[in-house]
Amino acid sequence: MPYIPKLLRPQYDDVLDRIPEMAQKGELEYIVFKMMLRYMEGHDYRYSRLHDTVYAVHHAAHEFEREYLDCREDIAKEENGDIA
Repeated sequence: MPYIPKLLRPQYDDVLDRIPEMAQKGELEYIVFKMMLRYMEGHDYRYSRLHDTVYAVHHAAHEFEREYLDCREDIAKEENGDIA
C-alpha cells in the first residue's frame, strides 16, 4: 500500500509539489515510469527487484481505484440507478 510513516512524507511531498500540473495522461505515465527507473537505481537487475517495482505501481493503482474510482462509480449508480 502507498502508506508510509507521516515523518517520511514531507521529503516526497516537497518534490511532488514542484511538478507542474499535468495536462495529459502521457505526462503522468512518463513520471511514473521515471520513478520506477529511479527506484531501480543502485540495485541489482534481479527479477525480485523488477517485480517489486512493477507491483508497487499496481498496488498504488489499486489503492487509487479503491479510494477514488470506486467512490465515483457509487455516485454514478446513485444518480442514474442500478443496472441490475
